[in-house]
Amino acid sequence: MSDFGGKLERALALHRAAQGQMDRLQQIEPFLIDLSLRENPVGDRIGQTLAEKLAILPQMREFGFKSILLGTLDYSYPDELEVDDDFLMYLRDHGVDMSGGFVFTAIGIEDAAGVFTPDPSMLKMQAYTVPNTLHEIYLSDHGMQGQYDIETLKRSVVASIQWLNANIKGEGGGKPRILINIVDGCDAFIENPERTCDVMALLAQQEIEGISIEDDRGTYLPLQVGAVVSMARTFIPAPLKILVHMHAGGGFENASVLEALLNGADGAWGGLPKSAAIIGHASLGELIANLVRVGNPHMAETYQLNNLLPLATALQVVDQELPVPNDYPILGNNAYRLTLSFFEQIAGRYMDLVPEAIGGTYRYRIAPVVSDPPVIAGRLAEITGQPASEFPKVVMERMIRLMRRDMRAGNLIVYDEPGNLLALYERALAGWGPE
Repeated sequence: MSDFGGKLERALALHRAAQGQMDRLQQIEPFLIDLSLRENPVGDRIGQTLAEKLAILPQMREFGFKSILLGTLDYSYPDELEVDDDFLMYLRDHGVDMSGGFVFTAIGIEDAAGVFTPDPSMLKMQAYTVPNTLHEIYLSDHGMQGQYDIETLKRSVVASIQWLNANIKGEGGGKPRILINIVDGCDAFIENPERTCDVMALLAQQEIEGISIEDDRGTYLPLQVGAVVSMARTFIPAPLKILVHMHAGGGFENASVLEALLNGADGAWGGLPKSAAIIGHASLGELIANLVRVGNPHMAETYQLNNLLPLATALQVVDQELPVPNDYPILGNNAYRLTLSFFEQIAGRYMDLVPEAIGGTYRYRIAPVVSDPPVIAGRLAEITGQPASEFPKVVMERMIRLMRRDMRAGNLIVYDEPGNLLALYERALAGWGPE
Protein backbone atom coordinates (compact mmCIF):
# COMPACT_ATOMS: atom_id res chain seq x y z
CA MET A 1 0.00 0.00 0.00
CA SER A 2 3.00 2.30 0.46
CA ASP A 3 3.21 2.88 -3.32
CA PHE A 4 -0.49 3.64 -3.76
CA GLY A 5 0.13 7.36 -4.24
CA GLY A 6 2.64 6.79 -7.04
CA LYS A 7 0.43 4.26 -8.81
CA LEU A 8 -2.58 6.57 -8.47
CA GLU A 9 -0.66 9.45 -10.04
CA ARG A 10 0.36 7.26 -12.98
CA ALA A 11 -3.23 6.10 -13.40
CA LEU A 12 -4.52 9.68 -13.28
CA ALA A 13 -1.91 10.72 -15.85
CA LEU A 14 -3.31 8.06 -18.19
CA HIS A 15 -6.81 9.38 -17.51
CA ARG A 16 -5.69 12.92 -18.40
CA ALA A 17 -4.04 11.69 -21.60
CA ALA A 18 -7.23 9.94 -22.68
CA GLN A 19 -9.23 13.08 -21.92
CA GLY A 20 -6.81 15.07 -24.04
CA GLN A 21 -7.62 12.82 -26.99
CA MET A 22 -11.33 13.22 -26.30
CA ASP A 23 -10.86 16.98 -26.29
CA ARG A 24 -9.42 16.80 -29.81
CA LEU A 25 -12.40 14.80 -31.06
CA GLN A 26 -14.76 17.25 -29.39
CA GLN A 27 -13.09 20.29 -30.95
CA ILE A 28 -12.29 19.10 -34.48
CA GLU A 29 -14.27 20.48 -37.41
CA PRO A 30 -13.62 17.68 -39.89
CA PHE A 31 -13.44 18.28 -43.61
CA LEU A 32 -15.86 15.75 -45.11
CA ILE A 33 -16.51 14.86 -48.74
CA ASP A 34 -19.80 13.02 -49.21
CA LEU A 35 -19.78 10.11 -51.65
CA SER A 36 -23.41 9.03 -51.44
CA LEU A 37 -23.67 9.48 -55.21
CA ARG A 38 -20.86 6.99 -55.84
CA GLU A 39 -19.50 5.00 -52.89
CA ASN A 40 -22.78 3.35 -51.99
CA PRO A 41 -23.87 2.20 -55.48
CA VAL A 42 -20.37 0.81 -56.18
CA GLY A 43 -21.14 -2.26 -54.10
CA ASP A 44 -24.91 -2.46 -54.38
CA ARG A 45 -27.03 -4.90 -56.36
CA ILE A 46 -28.42 -2.36 -58.80
CA GLY A 47 -26.69 1.03 -59.09
CA GLN A 48 -28.22 4.48 -59.30
CA THR A 49 -30.15 5.92 -62.22
CA LEU A 50 -29.78 9.47 -63.45
CA ALA A 51 -33.15 10.36 -61.90
CA GLU A 52 -32.04 8.98 -58.53
CA LYS A 53 -28.80 10.95 -58.61
CA LEU A 54 -30.67 14.14 -59.44
CA ALA A 55 -32.93 13.50 -56.44
CA ILE A 56 -30.08 12.65 -54.07
CA LEU A 57 -27.82 15.67 -54.73
CA PRO A 58 -30.13 18.34 -53.24
CA GLN A 59 -30.80 16.09 -50.24
CA MET A 60 -27.09 15.90 -49.44
CA ARG A 61 -26.68 19.64 -49.79
CA GLU A 62 -29.70 20.28 -47.60
CA PHE A 63 -28.31 17.91 -44.97
CA GLY A 64 -25.25 20.14 -44.75
CA PHE A 65 -22.48 18.73 -46.95
CA LYS A 66 -20.43 21.47 -48.61
CA SER A 67 -18.15 19.08 -50.52
CA ILE A 68 -19.74 16.30 -52.57
CA LEU A 69 -18.27 13.83 -55.03
CA LEU A 70 -20.35 14.11 -58.19
CA GLY A 71 -18.90 11.10 -59.98
CA THR A 72 -15.99 8.84 -60.80
CA LEU A 73 -14.35 9.37 -64.18
CA ASP A 74 -11.30 7.09 -63.95
CA TYR A 75 -13.25 3.88 -64.48
CA SER A 76 -12.33 1.02 -66.79
CA TYR A 77 -13.33 1.16 -70.48
CA PRO A 78 -13.62 4.96 -70.54
CA ASP A 79 -15.17 4.90 -74.00
CA GLU A 80 -18.26 3.18 -72.53
CA LEU A 81 -19.92 5.96 -70.56
CA GLU A 82 -21.52 5.45 -67.15
CA VAL A 83 -24.48 7.06 -65.43
CA ASP A 84 -21.95 9.35 -63.73
CA ASP A 85 -21.16 10.84 -67.16
CA ASP A 86 -24.85 11.41 -67.89
CA PHE A 87 -25.26 13.04 -64.48
CA LEU A 88 -22.32 15.39 -64.93
CA MET A 89 -23.39 16.34 -68.43
CA TYR A 90 -26.88 17.06 -67.12
CA LEU A 91 -25.50 19.33 -64.37
CA ARG A 92 -23.34 21.14 -66.92
CA ASP A 93 -26.01 21.49 -69.58
CA HIS A 94 -28.66 22.70 -67.12
CA GLY A 95 -26.41 25.19 -65.39
CA VAL A 96 -26.57 23.46 -62.00
CA ASP A 97 -24.10 24.99 -59.53
CA MET A 98 -21.21 22.55 -59.04
CA SER A 99 -19.49 24.50 -56.27
CA GLY A 100 -18.01 22.03 -53.82
CA GLY A 101 -18.23 19.30 -56.43
CA PHE A 102 -15.43 16.76 -56.88
CA VAL A 103 -14.76 13.92 -59.30
CA PHE A 104 -12.27 11.07 -59.16
CA THR A 105 -9.61 11.30 -61.86
CA ALA A 106 -6.40 9.40 -62.58
CA ILE A 107 -3.04 10.96 -63.33
CA GLY A 108 -1.80 11.29 -66.87
CA ILE A 109 1.61 10.00 -67.91
CA GLU A 110 4.73 11.96 -68.76
CA ASP A 111 7.24 9.83 -70.66
CA ALA A 112 11.02 9.93 -70.37
CA ALA A 113 11.16 12.51 -73.18
CA GLY A 114 8.91 14.89 -71.22
CA VAL A 115 5.79 14.38 -73.35
CA PHE A 116 2.67 14.49 -71.18
CA THR A 117 -0.59 12.71 -72.05
CA PRO A 118 -3.55 13.53 -69.80
CA ASP A 119 -5.71 10.65 -68.65
CA PRO A 120 -9.17 10.40 -70.29
CA SER A 121 -10.70 11.15 -66.89
CA MET A 122 -8.90 14.49 -66.78
CA LEU A 123 -10.25 15.42 -70.20
CA LYS A 124 -13.76 14.45 -69.11
CA MET A 125 -13.43 16.57 -65.98
CA GLN A 126 -12.53 19.51 -68.17
CA ALA A 127 -15.39 18.84 -70.58
CA TYR A 128 -17.94 18.46 -67.77
CA THR A 129 -16.69 21.68 -66.04
CA VAL A 130 -16.27 20.07 -62.61
CA PRO A 131 -14.19 22.37 -60.38
CA ASN A 132 -12.36 19.95 -58.05
CA THR A 133 -10.85 16.48 -58.02
CA LEU A 134 -9.64 13.57 -55.96
CA HIS A 135 -6.71 12.72 -58.24
CA GLU A 136 -5.64 9.11 -57.85
CA ILE A 137 -2.24 7.44 -57.70
CA TYR A 138 -0.92 4.05 -56.59
CA LEU A 139 2.24 3.71 -54.52
CA SER A 140 2.55 0.08 -53.43
CA ASP A 141 4.44 -2.49 -55.49
CA HIS A 142 1.20 -4.30 -56.30
CA GLY A 143 -0.66 -1.09 -57.11
CA MET A 144 1.99 0.32 -59.44
CA GLN A 145 2.58 -3.00 -61.20
CA GLY A 146 1.72 -2.74 -64.88
CA GLN A 147 0.96 1.00 -64.63
CA TYR A 148 4.22 2.86 -63.99
CA ASP A 149 7.49 2.68 -62.10
CA ILE A 150 8.27 5.09 -59.30
CA GLU A 151 10.23 7.57 -61.42
CA THR A 152 7.45 7.71 -64.02
CA LEU A 153 4.93 8.22 -61.23
CA LYS A 154 6.88 11.12 -59.73
CA ARG A 155 7.22 12.86 -63.10
CA SER A 156 3.63 12.20 -64.00
CA VAL A 157 1.97 13.33 -60.80
CA VAL A 158 3.77 16.67 -60.99
CA ALA A 159 2.83 17.09 -64.66
CA SER A 160 -0.77 16.10 -63.95
CA ILE A 161 -1.11 18.66 -61.16
CA GLN A 162 0.31 21.32 -63.45
CA TRP A 163 -2.10 20.34 -66.24
CA LEU A 164 -5.11 20.47 -63.91
CA ASN A 165 -4.15 23.87 -62.55
CA ALA A 166 -3.69 25.19 -66.09
CA ASN A 167 -6.77 23.64 -67.71
CA ILE A 168 -9.50 23.28 -65.06
CA LYS A 169 -11.55 26.25 -63.93
CA GLY A 170 -12.13 26.01 -60.19
CA GLU A 171 -14.81 27.60 -58.05
CA GLY A 172 -15.22 31.30 -58.71
CA GLY A 173 -12.88 31.07 -61.67
CA GLY A 174 -9.88 30.20 -59.50
CA LYS A 175 -7.68 27.12 -59.37
CA PRO A 176 -9.20 23.67 -58.87
CA ARG A 177 -8.95 22.06 -55.46
CA ILE A 178 -6.76 18.99 -55.94
CA LEU A 179 -6.50 16.19 -53.38
CA ILE A 180 -4.06 13.44 -54.31
CA ASN A 181 -5.77 10.20 -53.34
CA ILE A 182 -3.37 7.33 -52.67
CA VAL A 183 -5.65 4.39 -53.39
CA ASP A 184 -3.30 1.91 -51.73
CA GLY A 185 -2.03 4.40 -49.17
CA CYS A 186 -1.88 2.12 -46.13
CA ASP A 187 -0.20 -0.60 -48.19
CA ALA A 188 2.39 1.85 -49.48
CA PHE A 189 3.31 3.34 -46.10
CA ILE A 190 3.56 -0.04 -44.38
CA GLU A 191 5.38 -1.91 -47.19
CA ASN A 192 7.84 0.75 -48.35
CA PRO A 193 7.90 3.74 -46.00
CA GLU A 194 11.07 5.28 -47.45
CA ARG A 195 9.72 5.44 -51.01
CA THR A 196 6.31 6.60 -49.86
CA CYS A 197 7.72 9.37 -47.67
CA ASP A 198 9.83 10.52 -50.62
CA VAL A 199 6.64 10.94 -52.66
CA MET A 200 4.99 12.77 -49.71
CA ALA A 201 7.86 15.25 -49.68
CA LEU A 202 7.36 15.77 -53.41
CA LEU A 203 3.61 16.31 -53.04
CA ALA A 204 4.12 18.82 -50.25
CA GLN A 205 5.84 21.10 -52.79
CA GLN A 206 2.94 21.01 -55.26
CA GLU A 207 -0.01 23.35 -55.73
CA ILE A 208 -2.60 21.06 -54.17
CA GLU A 209 -5.09 21.12 -51.31
CA GLY A 210 -3.75 17.97 -49.69
CA ILE A 211 -3.75 14.20 -49.87
CA SER A 212 -6.07 11.31 -49.13
CA ILE A 213 -5.11 7.86 -47.82
CA GLU A 214 -7.20 4.73 -48.30
CA ASP A 215 -7.27 1.37 -46.62
CA ASP A 216 -9.04 -0.01 -49.66
CA ARG A 217 -9.53 -3.53 -48.28
CA GLY A 218 -10.11 -2.60 -44.64
CA THR A 219 -7.34 -4.85 -43.39
CA TYR A 220 -5.13 -2.54 -41.32
CA LEU A 221 -5.49 -2.15 -37.55
CA PRO A 222 -6.38 1.28 -36.14
CA LEU A 223 -2.93 1.59 -34.60
CA GLN A 224 -1.37 1.10 -38.05
CA VAL A 225 -3.71 3.65 -39.63
CA GLY A 226 -2.79 6.14 -36.91
CA ALA A 227 0.89 5.56 -37.57
CA VAL A 228 0.39 6.00 -41.32
CA VAL A 229 -1.35 9.35 -40.82
CA SER A 230 1.37 10.51 -38.42
CA MET A 231 4.02 9.55 -40.99
CA ALA A 232 2.18 11.45 -43.70
CA ARG A 233 1.75 14.51 -41.49
CA THR A 234 5.50 14.59 -40.94
CA PHE A 235 5.87 15.52 -44.62
CA ILE A 236 2.47 17.13 -45.37
CA PRO A 237 2.31 20.27 -43.22
CA ALA A 238 -0.84 22.20 -42.43
CA PRO A 239 -2.74 23.84 -44.00
CA LEU A 240 -2.44 20.99 -46.53
CA LYS A 241 -5.18 18.51 -45.72
CA ILE A 242 -4.95 14.80 -44.97
CA LEU A 243 -8.15 12.82 -45.48
CA VAL A 244 -8.79 9.11 -44.98
CA HIS A 245 -11.17 6.51 -46.36
CA MET A 246 -11.54 3.17 -44.57
CA HIS A 247 -13.36 0.15 -45.94
CA ALA A 248 -14.88 -2.51 -43.72
CA GLY A 249 -12.85 -5.66 -44.04
CA GLY A 250 -11.68 -6.59 -40.56
CA GLY A 251 -14.29 -4.60 -38.63
CA PHE A 252 -11.85 -1.80 -37.75
CA GLU A 253 -13.19 0.94 -40.00
CA ASN A 254 -14.80 3.38 -37.55
CA ALA A 255 -12.03 3.00 -34.98
CA SER A 256 -9.49 3.59 -37.74
CA VAL A 257 -11.07 6.90 -38.78
CA LEU A 258 -11.10 8.13 -35.18
CA GLU A 259 -7.48 7.04 -34.77
CA ALA A 260 -6.61 8.93 -37.95
CA LEU A 261 -8.23 12.10 -36.62
CA LEU A 262 -6.31 11.75 -33.36
CA ASN A 263 -3.06 11.45 -35.30
CA GLY A 264 -3.42 14.53 -37.47
CA ALA A 265 -5.97 13.77 -40.20
CA ASP A 266 -8.29 16.63 -41.11
CA GLY A 267 -11.28 14.57 -42.17
CA ALA A 268 -12.61 11.75 -44.28
CA TRP A 269 -14.62 10.92 -47.36
CA GLY A 270 -17.34 8.35 -47.76
CA GLY A 271 -21.05 7.86 -48.29
CA LEU A 272 -23.60 8.79 -45.66
CA PRO A 273 -24.93 5.20 -45.49
CA LYS A 274 -22.80 2.21 -44.51
CA SER A 275 -22.86 0.31 -47.81
CA ALA A 276 -19.75 0.53 -49.99
CA ALA A 277 -17.48 -1.20 -52.45
CA ILE A 278 -16.89 -4.38 -50.45
CA ILE A 279 -18.86 -5.13 -47.25
CA GLY A 280 -19.30 -1.55 -46.12
CA HIS A 281 -17.09 1.30 -44.97
CA ALA A 282 -16.61 3.87 -42.22
CA SER A 283 -19.52 5.95 -43.44
CA LEU A 284 -19.87 9.65 -42.82
CA GLY A 285 -23.15 8.88 -41.09
CA GLU A 286 -21.34 6.75 -38.55
CA LEU A 287 -18.50 9.27 -38.15
CA ILE A 288 -20.88 12.18 -37.60
CA ALA A 289 -22.88 10.13 -35.09
CA ASN A 290 -19.74 9.13 -33.20
CA LEU A 291 -18.57 12.75 -33.04
CA VAL A 292 -22.00 13.64 -31.63
CA ARG A 293 -21.44 10.82 -29.12
CA VAL A 294 -18.22 12.39 -27.81
CA GLY A 295 -19.84 15.83 -27.51
CA ASN A 296 -18.55 17.60 -30.64
CA PRO A 297 -20.74 20.72 -31.00
CA HIS A 298 -19.81 21.39 -34.63
CA MET A 299 -21.91 18.50 -35.89
CA ALA A 300 -25.16 20.14 -34.80
CA GLU A 301 -23.97 23.48 -36.20
CA THR A 302 -23.20 22.02 -39.62
CA TYR A 303 -25.55 19.10 -40.27
CA GLN A 304 -29.26 18.36 -39.93
CA LEU A 305 -28.79 15.74 -37.24
CA ASN A 306 -32.52 15.19 -36.88
CA ASN A 307 -32.43 13.77 -40.41
CA LEU A 308 -29.23 11.73 -40.16
CA LEU A 309 -30.69 8.31 -39.42
CA PRO A 310 -33.74 8.50 -41.72
CA LEU A 311 -31.73 9.97 -44.62
CA ALA A 312 -28.89 7.44 -44.40
CA THR A 313 -31.39 4.60 -44.18
CA ALA A 314 -33.47 5.88 -47.09
CA LEU A 315 -30.40 6.28 -49.31
CA GLN A 316 -29.28 2.73 -48.67
CA VAL A 317 -32.74 1.38 -49.46
CA VAL A 318 -32.62 3.28 -52.78
CA ASP A 319 -29.24 1.74 -53.61
CA GLN A 320 -30.02 -1.80 -52.56
CA GLU A 321 -33.81 -2.11 -52.90
CA LEU A 322 -33.47 -4.07 -49.65
CA PRO A 323 -33.83 -3.08 -45.99
CA VAL A 324 -30.74 -1.87 -44.16
CA PRO A 325 -29.02 -4.91 -42.58
CA ASN A 326 -30.26 -5.42 -39.05
CA ASP A 327 -26.92 -5.50 -37.32
CA TYR A 328 -25.23 -2.42 -38.79
CA PRO A 329 -24.09 -0.29 -35.84
CA ILE A 330 -25.78 3.11 -35.49
CA LEU A 331 -27.64 2.92 -38.82
CA GLY A 332 -28.97 -0.67 -38.75
CA ASN A 333 -32.54 -1.75 -38.12
CA ASN A 334 -31.65 -3.28 -34.76
CA ALA A 335 -29.25 -0.55 -33.60
CA TYR A 336 -32.05 1.04 -31.58
CA ARG A 337 -34.32 -1.94 -30.99
CA LEU A 338 -33.87 -2.74 -27.30
CA THR A 339 -33.76 -6.37 -26.20
CA LEU A 340 -33.10 -5.52 -22.54
CA SER A 341 -33.82 -2.21 -20.84
CA PHE A 342 -30.37 -2.25 -19.20
CA PHE A 343 -28.87 -1.58 -22.66
CA GLU A 344 -30.81 1.65 -23.14
CA GLN A 345 -28.69 4.69 -23.96
CA ILE A 346 -29.62 7.63 -21.74
CA ALA A 347 -29.54 11.29 -22.75
CA GLY A 348 -26.85 13.16 -20.86
CA ARG A 349 -24.90 10.06 -19.83
CA TYR A 350 -21.28 10.27 -20.99
CA MET A 351 -20.65 8.50 -24.34
CA ASP A 352 -24.29 7.48 -24.82
CA LEU A 353 -25.95 8.36 -28.12
CA VAL A 354 -29.72 8.34 -27.86
CA PRO A 355 -31.52 7.69 -31.16
CA GLU A 356 -33.31 11.04 -30.99
CA ALA A 357 -29.92 12.77 -31.36
CA ILE A 358 -29.67 11.51 -34.96
CA GLY A 359 -33.33 11.52 -35.92
CA GLY A 360 -34.39 8.10 -34.62
CA THR A 361 -36.52 6.64 -31.82
CA TYR A 362 -36.21 3.61 -29.60
CA ARG A 363 -38.07 0.48 -30.63
CA TYR A 364 -38.13 -2.99 -29.13
CA ARG A 365 -37.16 -6.53 -30.06
CA ILE A 366 -38.01 -9.68 -28.12
CA ALA A 367 -35.04 -11.90 -27.28
CA PRO A 368 -36.57 -14.66 -25.15
CA VAL A 369 -33.43 -15.28 -23.09
CA VAL A 370 -33.07 -11.71 -21.76
CA SER A 371 -36.03 -9.44 -22.60
CA ASP A 372 -37.51 -7.87 -19.47
CA PRO A 373 -40.99 -6.43 -18.72
CA PRO A 374 -40.31 -2.90 -20.09
CA VAL A 375 -39.11 -4.33 -23.41
CA ILE A 376 -42.00 -6.79 -23.71
CA ALA A 377 -44.49 -4.02 -22.93
CA GLY A 378 -42.80 -1.75 -25.45
CA ARG A 379 -43.00 -4.38 -28.18
CA LEU A 380 -46.65 -5.03 -27.41
CA ALA A 381 -47.30 -1.30 -27.63
CA GLU A 382 -45.70 -1.23 -31.10
CA ILE A 383 -47.87 -4.12 -32.26
CA THR A 384 -51.20 -3.06 -30.75
CA GLY A 385 -50.95 0.74 -30.73
CA GLN A 386 -51.84 0.79 -27.04
CA PRO A 387 -49.59 2.61 -24.52
CA ALA A 388 -46.97 0.40 -22.89
CA SER A 389 -48.32 1.45 -19.48
CA GLU A 390 -51.53 -0.51 -20.17
CA PHE A 391 -49.68 -3.84 -20.05
CA PRO A 392 -49.38 -4.89 -16.37
CA LYS A 393 -45.95 -5.86 -15.10
CA VAL A 394 -47.33 -9.05 -13.56
CA VAL A 395 -48.52 -10.23 -16.97
CA MET A 396 -45.14 -9.33 -18.55
CA GLU A 397 -43.43 -11.44 -15.87
CA ARG A 398 -45.74 -14.35 -16.68
CA MET A 399 -44.70 -14.02 -20.33
CA ILE A 400 -41.04 -14.31 -19.31
CA ARG A 401 -41.80 -17.46 -17.34
CA LEU A 402 -43.74 -18.93 -20.27
CA MET A 403 -40.90 -18.23 -22.71
CA ARG A 404 -38.42 -19.97 -20.41
CA ARG A 405 -40.70 -22.98 -20.05
CA ASP A 406 -41.22 -23.14 -23.81
CA MET A 407 -37.46 -23.12 -24.44
CA ARG A 408 -36.80 -25.78 -21.80
CA ALA A 409 -39.45 -27.93 -23.47
CA GLY A 410 -37.67 -27.54 -26.81
CA ASN A 411 -40.32 -25.23 -28.28
CA LEU A 412 -38.37 -22.53 -30.08
CA ILE A 413 -40.67 -19.68 -31.08
CA VAL A 414 -39.88 -16.30 -32.66
CA TYR A 415 -41.77 -14.25 -30.09
CA ASP A 416 -40.79 -11.00 -31.80
CA GLU A 417 -43.26 -11.77 -34.57
CA PRO A 418 -46.57 -10.04 -33.78
CA GLY A 419 -48.79 -13.13 -33.95
CA ASN A 420 -46.52 -15.15 -31.70
CA LEU A 421 -46.15 -12.39 -29.12
CA LEU A 422 -49.91 -11.76 -28.98
CA ALA A 423 -50.52 -15.48 -28.50
CA LEU A 424 -48.00 -15.49 -25.64
CA TYR A 425 -49.75 -12.48 -24.12
CA GLU A 426 -53.10 -14.26 -24.23
CA ARG A 427 -51.58 -17.30 -22.51
CA ALA A 428 -50.18 -15.06 -19.79
CA LEU A 429 -53.50 -13.25 -19.33
CA ALA A 430 -55.15 -16.59 -18.59
CA GLY A 431 -53.01 -16.93 -15.49
CA TRP A 432 -51.30 -20.05 -14.26
CA GLY A 433 -49.38 -21.37 -11.30
CA PRO A 434 -47.56 -19.37 -8.65
CA GLU A 435 -46.22 -15.93 -9.60
